[in-house]
Amino acid sequence: MIRHALVVVALISVAGCATAPEATVAGPPDFSPIQTQPHPRARLFVDCIAQATAAGAYGHAHDGDSDRLLFTCNGAPARAFYDGLATRSATIGSEVQANGRTFRTTEIVERDLFGVDYCSTGGANDFTCIITLNTGAALVE
Repeated sequence: MIRHALVVVALISVAGCATAPEATVAGPPDFSPIQTQPHPRARLFVDCIAQATAAGAYGHAHDGDSDRLLFTCNGAPARAFYDGLATRSATIGSEVQANGRTFRTTEIVERDLFGVDYCSTGGANDFTCIITLNTGAALVE
């Protein structure tokens, strides 16, 4: 009986550890700059955002409590990004045919395209990409 009670106590203790909230960090926040490294695929994002910015092809999107700024590029930057997503899309299964277009997304689409970066093509020279920037409430306040 005592042995059974000890097993139950041990299991409760382990379960408590698994469900305990994350520990809070003691002390003030660290405002040191985040270290970055160059990455060749970053150019795909930068070129798309640069074209969208130059063309004024960006806008606000809101869903629930999320606010995003969407940049839309087409032509050569979109084609390069679409091609650049080929391996990732094949690996994670995010190439989808829908509405007469082939979509390649940076992440698996769970509900809709909100918050997901993606490119699509309707064939030949018809390429479009949407890059999403999570701005939070700062965009609309």
